[in-house]
Amino acid sequence: MENLDKTKIEQIVKTRKQANSYYLKKSKVFQSFVEMEQNTYKDGELSKKQKELIAIGISVVINCESCMEWHIKQALDDKTSVEEIIEAIEVGIEMSGGPGTTSARFAMNVIEYYRPV
Repeated sequence: MENLDKTKIEQIVKTRKQANSYYLKKSKVFQSFVEMEQNTYKDGELSKKQKELIAIGISVVINCESCMEWHIKQALDDKTSVEEIIEAIEVGIEMSGGPGTTSARFAMNVIEYYRPV
């Protein structure tokens, strides 16, 4: 993994934490969004794991690097295998065509960043 991508991932995490702290104190809309997010990813008819895999595929389609970092990390924390994550990325590639292959490059770097050595 290129050092640039490692730095980029770390900056995404740092900025997310700063923004979350800021907006949780100042924005009722953001507070509502966080509550919606927490409710969305609870186990239901679909498991949290399945929902994270869906979110990974969507993140690739919309090329949201911050989304990819968050949902891949959440999936890995929930013991989702790298192979399952790659299949979700592949669905995103198929759904978005060629542009999805560009997003998948960043997703690969996130997997490698969090993967135990």
